[in-house]
Amino acid sequence: MSDADSRAMAAHMMMTPLRPATAPDSIRAASIAVELRAAIEKYRNVKRAEADGFKMFAPQIKNQRVYHFTKGLWAIESQFRFDPAKPTSLLYRRDPQGQFVLIGAMYTAPKRFSVADLDERVPTSIAQWHKHVNWCVPRLGSRSRWTEVKNGRPVFGPLGVSTRRECESADGRFHEEVLGWMVHVNVFEKDVWGDHHMRGDELGMGER
Repeated sequence: MSDADSRAMAAHMMMTPLRPATAPDSIRAASIAVELRAAIEKYRNVKRAEADGFKMFAPQIKNQRVYHFTKGLWAIESQFRFDPAKPTSLLYRRDPQGQFVLIGAMYTAPKRFSVADLDERVPTSIAQWHKHVNWCVPRLGSRSRWTEVKNGRPVFGPLGVSTRRECESADGRFHEEVLGWMVHVNVFEKDVWGDHHMRGDELGMGER
């Protein structure tokens, strides 16, 4: 991403602060990763995931860096309890041949959660939870406006305007928060708790 894109993304992202890690944190995080890896191993074949109820998020966005396949029932359950073996979404990349390769999963939590609440699920010394904020989106029935630009910059979405005044001026709908808290666990990559979101991976950022 360009510097301008990085600044724009920062205006639309809230992330939990990293606190000093402890040995119990590391043990708990490792345990979560081990349980998750065992639970989703069977979904290396994306068709098995689809057969079990996972559906691709935003299929209209082409060439996504990370594809999210979400299971609605588990997303609902995550609003009330945390089960390391039941992530809200599975995360895939495409290989050079265009095949989906499973890299991990995403957990979610309610918007209302405090950092302490999130820490009880996944230690915030090991991973940074995030949520998307200050979004301007086109009004209903105006999907074609998603690609609109002004002064060379996007108007809508994760790189668009970030204030209510700018959004209303563009005749859009402003959302202070989009969805809830999220955290990626890349159990099939070297950087298990690494963060990709400031590069736009969370939202596709590919060709529409």
